[in-house]
Amino acid sequence: MAVNLDLNNYKIKVLLVDDQAIVGEQVRRMLSEQDIEFHFCKDSANAVSVALEISPTIILQDLVMPDIDGMTLVRYYRAHPKLKDIPVIVLSSKEEAETKAELFAKGANDYLVKLPDKIELIARIKYHSNGYINLLQRNAAYKVIESELKKAGEYVESMLPKPINNDIVETNFRFIPSAQLGGDLFGYHNIDENHFAIYLLDVCGHGVGSALLSVSAHNILRGMNLADTDFKDPENVAKSLNEKFQMSDHHDLYFTLFYAVYNKSTRVLEFINAGHPPALMIDGNKYQPLENENFIIGGLPFYPFSKSTMNVSANSCMYIYSDGAYEIDKIDGEMWTLEEMNQFIFDNANSDSSELDKLYKECKDISGKKILDDDFSILKIIFK
Repeated sequence: MAVNLDLNNYKIKVLLVDDQAIVGEQVRRMLSEQDIEFHFCKDSANAVSVALEISPTIILQDLVMPDIDGMTLVRYYRAHPKLKDIPVIVLSSKEEAETKAELFAKGANDYLVKLPDKIELIARIKYHSNGYINLLQRNAAYKVIESELKKAGEYVESMLPKPINNDIVETNFRFIPSAQLGGDLFGYHNIDENHFAIYLLDVCGHGVGSALLSVSAHNILRGMNLADTDFKDPENVAKSLNEKFQMSDHHDLYFTLFYAVYNKSTRVLEFINAGHPPALMIDGNKYQPLENENFIIGGLPFYPFSKSTMNVSANSCMYIYSDGAYEIDKIDGEMWTLEEMNQFIFDNANSDSSELDKLYKECKDISGKKILDDDFSILKIIFK
């Protein structure tokens, strides 16, 4: 959806609020040769309703009026959500510094002793109106961008897998995006009858570029469609992705990756952390971070990635997450540590996955924020 930011699409509309009809006629004549739409309101009690009806790009407001004075009307304009940004030029018969200062404090944009010179009045009307029109254009563009980003976010969420529960594994997850379009994505699928892939990737930064790279990498992993790549081998997967998504002069994006393959018959898990936080494995009454230090995907060409291997006990549970689940700035200024998050998960581990919701609530509580600064992504795998 395109946004036309042509200034000519918006017509300058002037609303003069003044109890003297002769002043209204004089201003009308001043503006008659301009491409300016003129409206006159004599009754101060109707000023707000008229302004709402015509949506002016500027209001010329007389200061001294019966019933409701100009200073009070300026306050009314600024208090109304649909009028608060419309520029207001106050017209007065006197040049008074204290009055001008008070009017500016209440939200007036300009002050003229009436009646001003025609050239000056037109210049000020155009200056303030064009500034307001620019604001309208910017707001319209932001609304379109917000709408498109929302659609993009919904598309990213639509790519997430459905929870599964079979004789081999049970999965659950939570994905709560931040206010900005991010680069987290995760998934799991059967590679063949005996191998089950699990992964989570996190592209640096936020915005459309990060999301597009995330989707591209996710599609490759989900579709297993990267040439000369054995998707049963985490080490080979990391090397192939690193070769395909190298940073260049054209972009500086990279991503971290946790990729694991579970052999259902041998109960062996092979995994690789490419710059990603270590997954957490809980086995009975103990937990173990799955340490495996490798560089990020896209950082260095020909990086020698290496995988790790572990045996998986029955009923053990693995948690994979992005840094948005623990790099939380607390209200006191300290950062929540990875060790603290691991301990929180271990203390609250539950078969119904309620610990995932508890973790998200804890992140919000310690940060004092309703929406976290980064995507909250955590994936839980129970090995049966």
